[in-house]
Amino acid sequence: MDQESYRILQVEETATDEEIKASYERLKAYYNEEKWKDGEAGNNAARMLGKLDAAYNEIMEFRREQQKSTSGESSFAAVGDAIRANDLGRAQQLLDDFNERSAEWHYLQSVVFYKKNWMNESKKQLEIAIQMDGSNTKYREAYDKLKSRAEYRQQSGGAPNTNPNPDPVPGDEQMGGNWCTQCFSFCYTCLCVNCLFNLCCNCH
Repeated sequence: MDQESYRILQVEETATDEEIKASYERLKAYYNEEKWKDGEAGNNAARMLGKLDAAYNEIMEFRREQQKSTSGESSFAAVGDAIRANDLGRAQQLLDDFNERSAEWHYLQSVVFYKKNWMNESKKQLEIAIQMDGSNTKYREAYDKLKSRAEYRQQSGGAPNTNPNPDPVPGDEQMGGNWCTQCFSFCYTCLCVNCLFNLCCNCH
């Protein structure tokens, strides 16, 4: 696409959607003030407001179309990268852009919900994934661990999740790596349980 849109928004082509939006909002606020000035300064600000809107819409539409045209495997990898970076907003945006929602889509949506500590929603998405692909061991293991964690929390009186960013993917390092180092607080108090989607430690 034309690089002029990125220049207008004062961002690089490699900028994230969040960075582009932030720059767009900053510039728009500036030119909304400038447009009240007399003479050419006000006229130029009004023109820039129109250019900002056009540039932002063009970039966002291009990125949405680019995502839709990407193969499923690559798209899922992008979602995984976003989850690994704990950029849940980006991960959700990528998931929302999918036209077809396969079992893997529902699995990744479950991961996002789990990372947000939305356990019921995470469980529902895993159930859908299993219904669509009942032979997938990864989905079933994740579901069993989710149920175990829910039961543990009930038995412990609904103790809050002490780890805000657990690694929910069984055996998949791209989603956040080994969680052993992150469950220290549980291990320290002898309350460590099997990590929901990743049996990475066995604490006693």
